[in-house]
Amino acid sequence: MSELLSEASLDQLFRQARTFNAWLPKDVSDEQLHQLYELAKFGPTSANASPMRLVFVKSAQAKARLEPHLSEGNRKALAAPVIAIIGSDQTFYEHLPKLFPHTDARSWFAGNPALIETTAFRNSSLQGAYVLLAARALGLDCGPMSGFDNAGVDAEFFAGTAIKSNFLIAIGHGDASRDLFPRNPRLAFDEACSIA
Repeated sequence: MSELLSEASLDQLFRQARTFNAWLPKDVSDEQLHQLYELAKFGPTSANASPMRLVFVKSAQAKARLEPHLSEGNRKALAAPVIAIIGSDQTFYEHLPKLFPHTDARSWFAGNPALIETTAFRNSSLQGAYVLLAARALGLDCGPMSGFDNAGVDAEFFAGTAIKSNFLIAIGHGDASRDLFPRNPRLAFDEACSIA
């Protein structure tokens, strides 16, 4: 892993990438969603716990189910070809004998709801960021968002499971000619970082 990515790749992933609010009428195929997951799943998580569970909301029927749970300002995301619901599985530790087989990692979490919740939330957040970067790496644009009724989304898409929604990502081909806000400033290194 000693090769630096090209300047164009760094621009695509970070420097020139934007949060989109409007979308071109161009499909995101199921094959692209499979490719996206196959990249994102390799991002690191605590004990390889991999608690993220994804629902790719793509059909008109699924979008109609999601719409009432979005804040008014976020309903524009329904124009995106796909909205990914990033969920966190509160029973992720049941998969640890497969995902982290060299020790009894399941016992670290079983019966410890506070540790389960913290680990699931932290690591599904990380994995959601990997989804965003994987989408950008595949030439797709993203619009990550909060601004939705978690309980409503959970009841609609995760009923009968131990999965809780974390955040959403609209995925597609962004329309830079519409609703693209000027880039906001970022903190400088000295404002956000120290070297100890």
